[in-house]
This record gives sequence, structure tokens and C-alpha cells, in this order.
Amino acid sequence: MRKEELLEILSDWNFWAKEIDTGYKREDYIRKLIPLITETNQIVCIAGIRRSGKSTIIRQLAKELGGDANTLIVNFEDERFIQRDLKLLRDIFDTYLEKVKPTKKPFIFLDEIQNVPEWERFARGVHERKEAKIIISGSSSKLLSAELATLLTGRNITFFAYPLSFKEFLKFKGISAATELEILAKRVEIKRALDEYMEFGGFPEVVLSTEKKRILLGYFDTILTKDTIERFNIREREKIKTLSKFYLTNIASPVSFQKVSSFLNIPHATVDRFSEYLQTACLVFFITKFSFSLKEQEKAQRKVYSIDSGLSNAIGFRFTKKSGKLMENIVATELKIRQSFEPGTEIYYWKDQSGREVDFLVKDGLKVSELIQVCQDMSDMGTKEREVKGLVRAMEEFNIKKGLIITEDFEGDEKVRNNEIIYVPLWKWLLLR
Repeated sequence: MRKEELLEILSDWNFWAKEIDTGYKREDYIRKLIPLITETNQIVCIAGIRRSGKSTIIRQLAKELGGDANTLIVNFEDERFIQRDLKLLRDIFDTYLEKVKPTKKPFIFLDEIQNVPEWERFARGVHERKEAKIIISGSSSKLLSAELATLLTGRNITFFAYPLSFKEFLKFKGISAATELEILAKRVEIKRALDEYMEFGGFPEVVLSTEKKRILLGYFDTILTKDTIERFNIREREKIKTLSKFYLTNIASPVSFQKVSSFLNIPHATVDRFSEYLQTACLVFFITKFSFSLKEQEKAQRKVYSIDSGLSNAIGFRFTKKSGKLMENIVATELKIRQSFEPGTEIYYWKDQSGREVDFLVKDGLKVSELIQVCQDMSDMGTKEREVKGLVRAMEEFNIKKGLIITEDFEGDEKVRNNEIIYVPLWKWLLLR
């Protein structure tokens, strides 16, 4: 492409001569990412599901870093980039240096970089020559994997961006809930907002639109087509679509690839491979059973969750309302968001040989720091007894004196065998941490 053509495309994405819409500020991400970019000598990678707001975060970062000639944003989703390859990257960089003329070491943002083969050669070269600070983003959890570490040979820090947390959702809806008093004063409005969040999820465009289900269906088709079928050159399109719908229907449920294979009549090896692809595309994620034995962890059933409850509701097929499952999915995604900000955290479920279970075991370094049950209806004594028994057994095993049960609306605490059980409504737990 000619330099004039490249400059025209780049000008549409940058602050050089005009103001660019940066949307609602995602303050937690900006606060965490700016020091990673400015204070480390690393390539910063922002990974996450398509349409989760990564491009908006990039624009906000660029503006925070000056929003001038010393920042370059390249969006590789732009259809005007006809031939996406290593030469295009070099031509873009040369055009930027020649025409825009940065006055100091620039910040280069390469958005949706997975669309460019051999991009890592460009990123490594620029980084090693200290010509610029490199920030990349992509709609693939492969940007979190050992594959990326190999591509960049240890020169990277990765940060995972998710659809909106409930705190962010409230800001997008114009509901201020900054203090505990404010949260309590607005609890009716907040609980109403939580119903919407559970139903339609936290994709920014969905939150702000009236055509929520239509957009979610479009997201699902795009993610399945572009980030799985096309990326991995899958021929059995209907099989991976069937598997993805099965997972989105069975959120917060234990799954065995062997049993899924039998149930869906899909070969076991195919289920295994396609499950990895769906996780790579960030459509779903799996939480494994906690065990000190890695072999036992791998053999045990995994629990499957949707990256966004709105996708599960739009795509999953259910005969009965599963608000308890949706609550658990909301807790799982919130824990994953928190894990992104605290990378030393690990998330599991726990189950003993007697079948007693805890929905979430949170491990911080070598220590189990938190045990969490999710229970919608605490008025059913049988359900309550089962949840408490599992939690107390795990508390005793890991010597934890406080256990948490997240409920729909019940709040309180009680002592059980010298252990304290704390009951917190979901809406309050999502906001008071």
C-alpha cells in the first residue's frame, strides 16, 4: 500500500488531528495497565473475547499517555488493510515515523494483532532495538499461553480484559454505587440492574443497546466463525456449533469430555480438541477440581462457565429457569476478572470422596485463601444443610475459619462447629470488594 493510503487509514484511528471517541472510561484497567506500559521493559499484551472492549481500552490508554504524535494505534480489523503481513507492519511503522514524526520514543498499539501472520517478529525487533513501547491486543486466550511466551521469548506481560464487571455495568447505566451507604440506599435500583446484568451480560455494546439479544446472537456467530472455525480450519462446523451450544446450556455444571462425546455422538478426541478451541476463543472457560495431585486434577470432571451470562441466555436452550446456575456463572466470571488483576490467584472447585462440594476454592500462592458457595434459595433447609456441610468440611480441611455463602437476598452469619459462615447477597458481594 502507498504511504498516503496508510496514513489516511491510520489518521482515522488516532488523535493526531482530531478527537477520537474513547467511550466510558474503564478506570480499573487504565490504572493497572499504565504502570505496566510505562514502568516495565516488556511488551504488554491485552487478551480477551471479541467485543469485550479491548479497542476502547486501547484508545483510553493512548489518550492517557498523551494522545498525540507519540502514540500510534493500528486496528487490524480495518477492512482497508487488504494484505495483512509482516511487510504491512513495517510499512505502517515507516510511514508513521516519516509522516507523523514522533518527538520521543512512541507508544505503538497493535489492535487485534492475531490477524497478522508473523507479527511477533516485528514486535520483537522493535522492542529489542528500543524503537518504541509495544502494546498488543487480540481476541484469543492464546495471548495468555505458553505459545505467546515462545513467540516473544519472555519479553511480554499479559493482561486479560473481560466484558463489564457489575461495578462497571452500573457506571454504564449511570448508577453511582461508590460507598457502602450509597449501595444500601440504592439497593432496590441495584437489584433491578443485577437482573438485567444476569439476563443480558456485560458486553459494552449490548449494555447500551435496545437490541440486546440480536447483538448477542451476532457475537456468537462471529466468535464461532472467525475465532474457531476459520482460525483452526475446522470442517465439522455443525459439531463445534453443537458443542458450544451444549456448554452454554450447561453452565456451572461438571462435564466429562468422554460423557459429552457419548451424549452428542462426537468422537472423544474431537470434543477434547474443540473444547480447547472454544476456550481459546474465550467463549467458555473451565474450572478444575482442586487437588494436590496434578494427575487427579486432570482426570476429574471440569465445571464449564460462559464468559458472559448474556451469551448463555441468548444461545443456551433451557426448559426451566436456572437463576441458581446464572448466579454461579456470575460469581465465576467475577472471580476470573479479579484473577486478572491479581495474577497469583488460582480458582478451583472442591469435592471430597463423600461427594461434599464447594463451588469455588480460591488459592493465593501456596495458601487456600477463600471458600465460596453459591446458593439461590436459603429457605430450603435441605439445600442449606447440604451447602453448609460441604463448606464446613472444606474449611476444616484447609484450616479456614470463615466461609462464604453467596445468596440471592439472604444476609447474616452463624457459627457451625467453631467456624463462621457468612451469608452475603450476590448484589452486595459484587460491589463491596
